[in-house]
Amino acid sequence: MGKHLVAIHHIGSTAVPGLAAKPIIDILLEVITHDSSDITSALCASGYQARGENGMSGRRYYTKGLQGRRTHHVHAFIQGSPDIIRHLAFRDYLRKYPDIRDSYAAVKYAAQRDCRGESNVYCELKNAFVQTHQQRALALYPF
Repeated sequence: MGKHLVAIHHIGSTAVPGLAAKPIIDILLEVITHDSSDITSALCASGYQARGENGMSGRRYYTKGLQGRRTHHVHAFIQGSPDIIRHLAFRDYLRKYPDIRDSYAAVKYAAQRDCRGESNVYCELKNAFVQTHQQRALALYPF
């Protein structure tokens, strides 16, 4: 990965102290290019599965797990992608504002209760909160 990797960031719920989270680590990689196979080769050699963009244009997505359960998600974006700032701003916003973090936890619990095990439904149920607060986070970022 060496020469193509710019930065590694811990994102997602496990990156926010005090926030309820599934036991999945989300990692964001800032890379110089997606054209190199170095990153994919290194991740696949470490047990990750390459999943392409997986519904998010400009991202390369990788997953890893044990016994049929995912344990790690890696999201690779080209350096300068607005998606990098979006992820970091939302993470830092939840870290800075515990009342919003706790409101998000309540939304997550309700979504988990109501989604009947369907991950796409779970995401849809959180979407309005996430979209609203991502916009607020971006307006304030950097903190």
